[in-house]
Amino acid sequence: MNLKLLSIFLIISHIVFYSCTNISARAKSNSFKINISVKDKDDSVSIPKSECDPNLWKYVYDAQRLQVLDKCKVVTGVIEETNADEDGDQHMLLRLDKGQKDLLTKKNKTKKQGDLVIEAVCINNIIRKKAIGACTGYVNHVQLPGVGDHVKVTGSYVIDTHNGWAEIHPISKIEIIK
Repeated sequence: MNLKLLSIFLIISHIVFYSCTNISARAKSNSFKINISVKDKDDSVSIPKSECDPNLWKYVYDAQRLQVLDKCKVVTGVIEETNADEDGDQHMLLRLDKGQKDLLTKKNKTKKQGDLVIEAVCINNIIRKKAIGACTGYVNHVQLPGVGDHVKVTGSYVIDTHNGWAEIHPISKIEIIK
């Protein structure tokens, strides 16, 4: 392997080190082949975008405050708290299963007891005057879990820029794990 190809391989290896399980290289004449096997850094999974309903964004109150990090993400954990928000959403705190803690921000740790915020839109009566009209024409049929339920949640992974914490918002799907 010539020095130039080896340098390229080392640079690429360094860049993808934290997201790969296996890197191998082979040089043949003037060609260079790199095989990379990718793994998730945590136990959460990015899934096909078809699993999340992009139409839900039409019903998110004040959507511009949410910075989308992943349009469709699956996380698992235990519901620690659940309550109706004034904007019609159901606001829940999810204690993430092992291996997903890197999804949390400092604000999740200090303001949300180390939990991930998850929100189902348009599932309750809207009390906040500014939010009235946000859910017009939509009825959410997500089955809400109870406190203590172990769940698999699918939705958009975002940062709430007004509060600084990470969320799954809006939730497209919740499944209770038995």
